[in-house]
This record gives sequence, C-alpha cells and structure tokens, in this order.
Amino acid sequence: MGVFQKIGNALARFMYGRNGVDQLSLVIVVGSLVLDLISMLVAPHLLWLGNALYLVSIAAWVYALFRIFSRNLTKRRGENQRWMSWIWRMKSSQQGARARHADKAHKYFTCKNCKTICRVPVGKGKIIITCPKCGAQIHAKT
Repeated sequence: MGVFQKIGNALARFMYGRNGVDQLSLVIVVGSLVLDLISMLVAPHLLWLGNALYLVSIAAWVYALFRIFSRNLTKRRGENQRWMSWIWRMKSSQQGARARHADKAHKYFTCKNCKTICRVPVGKGKIIITCPKCGAQIHAKT
C-alpha cells in the first residue's frame, strides 16, 4: 500500500460521520472567494472597506469549514434542505414568469389575498375573476 493510499484511507476514516461538502457549503466557499477578490480590488482605494470584506470572507470560510466537518448531520442536512428549497422556489418562479410572458393566449392575474396566479383567456373584456383558492374576487380587464 502506497503513501497516498494510506493518506486517502486516513482522510476517509476522519470524514466518516461528518457532513462533508454539500450545496450550501459550496456556495459559502464560492461566496467567500468572491468577497476576497472584491476586498483585494477595493483595498487600495478604501482600506477600511477592503478590511471589512476580508474579515467577512474569513468568517464565511470558517463557517463553511464548520459545516463541512460538523458531526451534527440532521441539523446540517436541514440547513441544506432549506437552502435547496429556497433555490428551487427562485428558479421555478423565474421559469414560470418566462412561461407566462411567452403565453400570448392568456392573461395572468395574482390574487391579492393568497398570491395565487389565475389564468384567463385574452379578449374577454372587463371580467370578475374568482380566486379558486380563497374565493376573493379580482376585477380586471383582459
């Protein structure tokens, strides 16, 4: 068994039962790198801002390492799940907005009470739309 194989086995034993790199810790590391680059670019002009961004970058690195080496798997997986669900909501809302914008046969209205999106055919004139979720009425012109 070679030296590198022994090091790899030791690292695998060390990481057993730990969180490891997930999507949230990867985003934190990349964000920290971006903050570090920005701090290097800003530091010659505004020293205090460059130092502040550098300290925030270091804090983000420390938090990412804490997440990676944490043994509290349920808490770290819950944090990652909340992050991924937030990202999914942002992506799906953008995709839905693009699809609604491309749809020329319908007009879309948002209920003021429950924020449900209601779809109505174009060219019906002034109508009253009843929200299917909460029953509120929307007065609109298609």
